[in-house]
Amino acid sequence: MDWTILAGLTAGLLISLVTAPVGVSGAVFLLPVQFSVLNVPSPSVTPTNLLFNVVAGPGALWRYRCDGALRGGLARRLITWTLPGVITGAAIRVFALPGPDVFRMLVAALLLPLGTWLCLRTLRPAQQRPDAAEPSAPALAALALTVGVVGGIYGIGGGSLLGPILAARGLPMARIAPATLATTFTTSVAGAAAYAVLATASSGPVEPDWLLGVACGLGGLLGGYLGARLQPRLPETALRLLLGSLAAGLGALYTVQTLY
Repeated sequence: MDWTILAGLTAGLLISLVTAPVGVSGAVFLLPVQFSVLNVPSPSVTPTNLLFNVVAGPGALWRYRCDGALRGGLARRLITWTLPGVITGAAIRVFALPGPDVFRMLVAALLLPLGTWLCLRTLRPAQQRPDAAEPSAPALAALALTVGVVGGIYGIGGGSLLGPILAARGLPMARIAPATLATTFTTSVAGAAAYAVLATASSGPVEPDWLLGVACGLGGLLGGYLGARLQPRLPETALRLLLGSLAAGLGALYTVQTLY
């Protein structure tokens, strides 16, 4: 077996095992692995990431569905607005924004302070709001559309951005995780299809690395199922600290990569 396939399978499993309990597919953490370790070219890295989400997503979603955690309208509202955004983002990625530098700066500027603040807030029990309401319909639509565009450009699905933002509003992780994973899966299917169409109009490396994407996804399929099964057994405080730490850690990583 090619070492890159084994590395992709292992990376997908470990990343999804950690991120699925907090509603993140793990694609945003797989992105630097593809760039730095697996040497996937840009912009092919984006549809490869989307392919990972498509293959890995059903593992965690099936577990959350069995637990009844997918009930409610939050996922439906997020999906409605992220879908047009991800298609728009795919077109921007192929024709206008092939490099990763802008993405790294944007992610660092958003997730580093947000993740740090979420961790600090979680450590103050009086600030937790398990009965908090989700954002208003216009605010949720604007948020989902923006995240959809960013996800379409960089192949991250959007859960890594939606999760910390909704958690910062005080929504419990039991509501956030299933909704953001469902959104990530749906938008990734649409994004992967958009890239397949756009590949016919571009001479660059736009198609995904199919073998590597599937290998990472199969690892994520197992890791996501196990992570989702673990989620109900973890306390809310631990989940929020995990999400905040992941967000801040990713922001710090991209800050370093941007500077150096």
